[in-house]
Amino acid sequence: MKRKAAETSSSSASKSQTLEDDKVESLFNPKIWDPKYQQELRDEIASSKPFNWGSIPNLVDENLLRAVRKEIETEIQFSKKETDIYKVNQSGDLANLSKLDWNDLSRLPNLFKLREILYSEKYRKFFSFITQSGDLSSEKTDMSINTYTKGCHLVPHDDVIGSRRISFILYLPDPDRTWKSHYGGGLRLYDTIMPNIPQNDPCAKLVPQFNQIAFFKVNPGFSFHDVEEVKVDKHRLSIQGWYHIPQPGEKAYIVNEEKSWIQKNITDLVPLDQHILQDFEFPKEEREFLSTYQIKHFETILNEEKSITESLSIPKELKTIPLEDKFLSKEEVKYLRKYISEEHLTEEGITKLQTQFSENSFLTIETFLNNEKSELLKELIKITELEKDCPYVSKDVSYPWKTAMPSHKRKYLYIDGKKFQKFETGEDLIATINNDELSNFEMVKEIISSKKTSNDDYGVEIELIELSCFFKSLIFKKYLLLLTSLCLVSEQILIRRFRPGLDFTLANKCQLNVKHFNEILDNVLEGTLCLTPSKGWESGEVGGYEMYMMDDTKEKLEDEVDIEAEWYKNDDGGDSVLLNCKPSWNSFNLVLRDESVLEFVKYVSWSAKSSRWDIKLKYDVKSLEEDEGDDENEEGDE
Repeated sequence: MKRKAAETSSSSASKSQTLEDDKVESLFNPKIWDPKYQQELRDEIASSKPFNWGSIPNLVDENLLRAVRKEIETEIQFSKKETDIYKVNQSGDLANLSKLDWNDLSRLPNLFKLREILYSEKYRKFFSFITQSGDLSSEKTDMSINTYTKGCHLVPHDDVIGSRRISFILYLPDPDRTWKSHYGGGLRLYDTIMPNIPQNDPCAKLVPQFNQIAFFKVNPGFSFHDVEEVKVDKHRLSIQGWYHIPQPGEKAYIVNEEKSWIQKNITDLVPLDQHILQDFEFPKEEREFLSTYQIKHFETILNEEKSITESLSIPKELKTIPLEDKFLSKEEVKYLRKYISEEHLTEEGITKLQTQFSENSFLTIETFLNNEKSELLKELIKITELEKDCPYVSKDVSYPWKTAMPSHKRKYLYIDGKKFQKFETGEDLIATINNDELSNFEMVKEIISSKKTSNDDYGVEIELIELSCFFKSLIFKKYLLLLTSLCLVSEQILIRRFRPGLDFTLANKCQLNVKHFNEILDNVLEGTLCLTPSKGWESGEVGGYEMYMMDDTKEKLEDEVDIEAEWYKNDDGGDSVLLNCKPSWNSFNLVLRDESVLEFVKYVSWSAKSSRWDIKLKYDVKSLEEDEGDDENEEGDE
């Protein structure tokens, strides 16, 4: 009798499972259960480029999905989220729908049903088969709803976080309208030059349609993709989700499988990213050391200024020592006046800037260039913006401009004072790494001057390069020394152009250069001369701003893989923001930062009226005052 009861129980469970499977099947497009279709799709995904991905149109019962869309629009609140990585309107996490009480579920019955069938055993087995991903968890559900409105975007990344195996996006734009390519909002995929180094340009694009699902296997260092900025006043609604490695208690659970997967990601990505892969980042965070003569000259100036300060009884910040007595000759001051506005070379102007930097470790100088230089540059940049085609794919970028890479960390045009470099293959990167060339803006100027044509006189490039040569001059560096009381020991200068709808940098720490001098401070002095001629940047809606903020991510190695996840959860507001410098014309910002301060240039929206133009300066520095303080401490200890 007992055995019969057991058999009856088993039979009932089997019947119940069959009924459940039948219900699940009925809510999907019938063709996905066809073995022939499944095999064809499996073969297509296995051979897809640039990595294993696919899409299925008309996935779910249309009536169900229309009902889901209506629930989302009427019952779910969205919050605008913006970081260096994305700008999007997000809902809360849908993973915990099963834990909501009936009052909540009664408002979202169709959304709950959709989540249940997407994580059903029947559908997970289908997905596992076509992607060849291995078993997928039913317990660890991971979904959120995003609506991309005009200006929303997500820059390239590979989705590698924790135990993710498959990433999917189920699209829910207006079901009665075709979403067109020129609207933006497409899913774009990137091939890799080598592992962890994506190409600068996408090689595939999916234009989203209602009831279409796109998906791919999460592959560390390879599955790079982004969401193209939405360019029109329409909202592109979607459900983003992931399938994970099976968890403890599940039938397909394998002991330590998730731990091994995460550890592999840490091993493959973190150390390489921090060390080896930095060799393949351009332009490099590499500052060239100044000559011994220049450094000794700066040390002498600082020591002599200190002697003058100590000989006077009034506080240092109130002194008005004639500029010519501050170790700049009349000829040197005359040279500075060729570029810098007179107001920033007066005794009052110098003192004001010194005080601002001393108190805040940063300063902002408006109308930095004199009127003659400013008006000439503004005219040339406006002509370039209005009359010349801006290159938007790497093959169209020509010398002296280059494209920053890798594209999941940075993308912009730059001039670095070096020869032309190709970044199309791994061999190109190796050749560039082996060519340890120093910057020479004068050389670049000569090269492009010899290439002048009636169609392109390189007017703006030549003027920007001449300005960079001024920044490299000993006299300008002496001017910075007077403002900061810091001894410069190395420098890097980049001319940059951030194109609308394309360019950005991710938040980054300063890379300290300790190659030759132990007394170098754990700081980098950064200057940015912003030369953006257009208006409309003040609200921040079109991006392009340069932001400095405190790094509040956890430093533990085991959390490294989840750092990107933290960026997804938090926005750029709050107490962590130190400086937010909007694109402007002829403003110079000087910032002293250490490794606790992150910096990035926000993605420039397609709606921006022009590119963001700037010249970026970076210096390693040392302080003679700190050296003396150390000496005094040593004497006290004795």
